[in-house]
Amino acid sequence: MNERLRAAFLRQGKACAMLGSPFMGRLMPLLADRVRPENAVARRLLDWPGDVSSNGHSVPLRLAGALHGLVLEGSDPGLAAVYPPAEVGDDALWSAVEAAMLRHEARLMAWLDQAPQTNEVRRAAALIPAIWWALARHDLPVTLSELGASAGLNLSLDRFALRVGDGLHGPADSPVQLAPDWSGAGPAPRPIRVAERAGVDRNPLDPSDPAAQLRLLAYLWPDQPHRLTLTRGAIALADTVPERDDAAPWLARRLANPRPGTLHVVYNTIAWQYFPPETQAAATAALEDAGRRATADAPLAHVAMEADGDAEGAALILRLWPDPEGGGTPHLLARVDFHGRWIAWRL
Repeated sequence: MNERLRAAFLRQGKACAMLGSPFMGRLMPLLADRVRPENAVARRLLDWPGDVSSNGHSVPLRLAGALHGLVLEGSDPGLAAVYPPAEVGDDALWSAVEAAMLRHEARLMAWLDQAPQTNEVRRAAALIPAIWWALARHDLPVTLSELGASAGLNLSLDRFALRVGDGLHGPADSPVQLAPDWSGAGPAPRPIRVAERAGVDRNPLDPSDPAAQLRLLAYLWPDQPHRLTLTRGAIALADTVPERDDAAPWLARRLANPRPGTLHVVYNTIAWQYFPPETQAAATAALEDAGRRATADAPLAHVAMEADGDAEGAALILRLWPDPEGGGTPHLLARVDFHGRWIAWRL
């Protein structure tokens, strides 16, 4: 086994287990131990150039998504028989995976060409209260702009229901019911009235396209059916296809003509780290320039849920223009689980 690939599988397995997927916590080290250059798919994995880890090409998740896609579309009953909710031993699981590599070589090769792409709906559980916090200062309809939007599922966040404590906020009959473990006081809930919504991604997916839907579901982990349910619900609500572009020029265009009478909320969740440095710099400059021009009738907020090196999840940071504490002051609102399972409100 290529040691770079073996290490990537092992690290990915630990990360998946930590994020609540025992099955992936088994599958990844099993692949690390048993993949050998005995079929074309395995040889491609072992010969993969460059960074194969989650910081680079995410090869373990490419393979995991490709295999799960076979299960979801029903094209490999043998593999489906050993996937959750079935419970089998390592030998049976590996035998089915190896057989799938042989039976579906072309299909798996095509999926390996694609970088993993998910649209984690539970991250909206952090975005919604962040918008409540901004609305407490500028109570207006909102314009939504998402950077790194994937299929734009979280552009429908006003159509999701969020449970905080004993209270359910948003449409009670929504197919997307979010219920994170919550600690801290949190902001007062407020209606989110969306005037307009749009998103951008380098490789956007159309949520109305069955092939894109399969792709979104395949990169979720097989023993987390609640994520599949939430994603299917969000797909049913989606009505906006993100634009294909680099985030920085798209954002500059979005910010060029403020919409009076609305709070413009720009947001990104676990996406900023994947933007090239020049995109990060240009997007930051566009936000700060627009912030200087923001008014009480056309305010601007930037909500970022991103890794910051702290071991306790991601940081949820909001900048607001104008802001009584100084325009663009970073407010650490909360720490958030990377998949939105828990929120520790700080402010």
